[in-house]
Amino acid sequence: MNALLKSREAILALAILILLAVIASRFPGFVRPGNLANVLTDTAPLIILALGQMAVIVTKCIDLSVAANLALCGMISAMLNGAGVPLPLILLAVIALGAALGAVNGLLVWKLSIPSIVVTLGTMTIYRGIIFLLTDGKWINAHQMSEGFKAFPRAVFLGLPVMTWIALAIVAAFALIVSRTPLGRALFAVGGNPHAAVYAGISVGGTQAAAFVISGALAGLTGYLWVARYAVAYVDIAGGFELDVVAACVIGGVAIAGGAGSVAGAVMGALFLGIVKNALPVIGISPFWQMAISGSAILIAIAFNARGQGPAGRIILTKAEHRA
Repeated sequence: MNALLKSREAILALAILILLAVIASRFPGFVRPGNLANVLTDTAPLIILALGQMAVIVTKCIDLSVAANLALCGMISAMLNGAGVPLPLILLAVIALGAALGAVNGLLVWKLSIPSIVVTLGTMTIYRGIIFLLTDGKWINAHQMSEGFKAFPRAVFLGLPVMTWIALAIVAAFALIVSRTPLGRALFAVGGNPHAAVYAGISVGGTQAAAFVISGALAGLTGYLWVARYAVAYVDIAGGFELDVVAACVIGGVAIAGGAGSVAGAVMGALFLGIVKNALPVIGISPFWQMAISGSAILIAIAFNARGQGPAGRIILTKAEHRA
């Protein structure tokens, strides 16, 4: 029992169940299977981006450009659709573009040693500006998109939309990468102790750059899914969504200091925020409170993480390096 209480995933799962029970006590229809499936679908973009953000955060970095990356790739997907490009090529193009945008972040952090928060704040603005330059601020609406483009993420398979199945497949793939591949182990090694990682033959900068590429590729895919599902593309799409992505990771136990986190925790953090977002209108609370709730959740989660960590130990390797 004590082990369960010390598990962030177990505590978060219990919090989600309590939250659902409180909502169901006033609005029983919220916990019906069909509505919960809709909540999962609404949360799918957040789950996908949270996994990419997790890869970045565990390496002691942060990616604040994910929402802008999503918006740019989503706009490009809508423009390619308008030009008659087949959907499979659109998907490949936006994933490649998202990865390239992520690589820009990673290379700036790696090769120029610029703090990731500074890099991604800058590229966040640049990516939004590029959308405006491409479109002159104009929207692309539903009637300008083909039916196949809009229908793919909404198509239902085994009771769930394709977009939800894509999110679940990415969760499974990410769990495999983190637990079974050298890259997954390198991500945590770099975040946990970069000095020891260097002695183990791991490229700290290269691993961080790879994490940004993963985050960018997932943002590119999510850009298409977002635009196709909501059938609209514009400059400010997903504005402020990067806060929710970071909040999902932190609430799920991904340490801002790097080196700690889990796929299950990031997914449950995203689900917690998704339930809160969908429940606010139901229980009569303005959706504008969502940002305040997300920010408060980040502070509470960071405080919880800090209390769960022991006192910092001495870093012996760096002192040895200075003496050498």
